Amino acid sequence: MIWAGDKMDFVAPVVVGVATLSQTMEDGRTQMVGLLLPSDFIGRPGREIAPYNVNAVSDVTVCCFRKRPFESLLVSTPHVGQRLLEMALDELDAAREWMLLLGRKTAREKIASLIAIIARRDQELKAALPDGQMSVELPLTREAMADYLGLTLETVSRQVSALKKDGVIQLEGKRKVLIPDMDVLLEETGDDTDGGPLI
Repeated sequence: MIWAGDKMDFVAPVVVGVATLSQTMEDGRTQMVGLLLPSDFIGRPGREIAPYNVNAVSDVTVCCFRKRPFESLLVSTPHVGQRLLEMALDELDAAREWMLLLGRKTAREKIASLIAIIARRDQELKAALPDGQMSVELPLTREAMADYLGLTLETVSRQVSALKKDGVIQLEGKRKVLIPDMDVLLEETGDDTDGGPLI
């Protein structure tokens, strides 16, 4: 959708679909550095050049606003600016969470964390199934998950199969994941969910 270095004269929230943010190094190596899910913004007020490549990984609908009028709106309508600040802080929290995921988590914890992140965002948009289960559509292929998580394709497949075998998730087709119990999935992420001391 956008190449790093492109001039950005617009901002655009994602309405439907999923895109990735990636950065390419001088020797051609590429790293995915973020996911753009519905309500996430492409572009930033005050920034003229795109810092990352933006690639659609599904059909994506965005709502484009010309940057100058949007920046004026932020000045004249403070609550819009406040909401944008909240979104930026949420993105900062997500980036910190991702640093932990890439730097310290095991392969199993990485897969569980990615599924949990997508499920939490998806839950904001729709209710849980009647029996309390959650159903999410993974926006990334297993190859893309491997690239995003810094794992091999074989490791991703092995860990997804292990989570399925242990009853943490159920698979329906290639990308649909049923989560019988979100608390069980969260335990697999390795996060300190209760905030208590480690014993």
